Amino acid sequence: MSNQFEIEAGSGDCYDPNVEVVKIRPRGYCHGVVEAIRALRLAADEHEGEPVAMLGYLVHNEHVTREFAERGVKLVDAPSRLAALDEVTEGTVVLTAHGVSPEVKERALAKGLNVVDATCSDVVRTHDLVQRLTGEGYTVVYIGKVGHPEPEGVLGEAPNLIHLVQSLEDVDSLELSSSKLAVTTQTTLSLWDTQAMIDRLRQRFPHIEVHNEICSATQERQQAAVEAAKECDVVIVVGSARSSNSQRLVQVVSDLANRPAYLVDTVADLKPEWFVGCARVGVTAGASTPTVLTREVIAYLEQMETPEEPGSSRVGAAAVAKPESHLPTN
Repeated sequence: MSNQFEIEAGSGDCYDPNVEVVKIRPRGYCHGVVEAIRALRLAADEHEGEPVAMLGYLVHNEHVTREFAERGVKLVDAPSRLAALDEVTEGTVVLTAHGVSPEVKERALAKGLNVVDATCSDVVRTHDLVQRLTGEGYTVVYIGKVGHPEPEGVLGEAPNLIHLVQSLEDVDSLELSSSKLAVTTQTTLSLWDTQAMIDRLRQRFPHIEVHNEICSATQERQQAAVEAAKECDVVIVVGSARSSNSQRLVQVVSDLANRPAYLVDTVADLKPEWFVGCARVGVTAGASTPTVLTREVIAYLEQMETPEEPGSSRVGAAAVAKPESHLPTN
């Protein structure tokens, strides 16, 4: 097994000494999420008392969104970023970590809004890559998730020259005649899922250029989760159902490590029947998951007595104190 990723065992003081909590690392907040939260916090502080709006979810975690709402930051969510922008008429608008199309930025400035761009630097790199490729005459195949805001922004760079695919069936249905083809990817997808589609694209279009843009944080979390899961009986992924990278962590653990994996938003979502007969429980978290939520889950599991019979009730969260904030302090 690779030593590249740290696997931190529990403290050994579990209620049930036969249960070990494996704290999979790296996990949780990535640099793009930290940068986005920092940018919105600064905007909220500098424009206190003025209208400040998030154009969609800053990051895909409702806890972060709620805490900013308590500071007066309004969430403006809609089927597209352009539609959301129609609802912002004054003040400051914050572009989320997922990025937006050039048209959204141009329209926001034309409306006289103060624009704060919190786009993740990895997503910015993908936008720059697509701009360069299409500017050089390439047709681009973009592997991404339909309905996710990141592909929406990237496709806006050159709508007529970019083809979105999210399955092998989509790849098989492509009809491309361009002599200059390239493929790139949404940053938060599964490394293994995208590789299968890239392999198929190479089979169909041998001259296609490959630019795999899955971010390092996503790759490292997925690889660490799969490696650690092989030594665990079950894996808990702490993250929002809105989070693509959290969902992918569940998927790769299930598909590649052949271990049961469950996505929980908070400690209250844990179910005792998941842990019947378990000796090792792995815990990881999506890149937009507040650290304190993961700590609550770990703390509960370290005090948990493994149930002998499946139960139907949820594990209560009363044993863990409510944190003051889910936002990073720096």
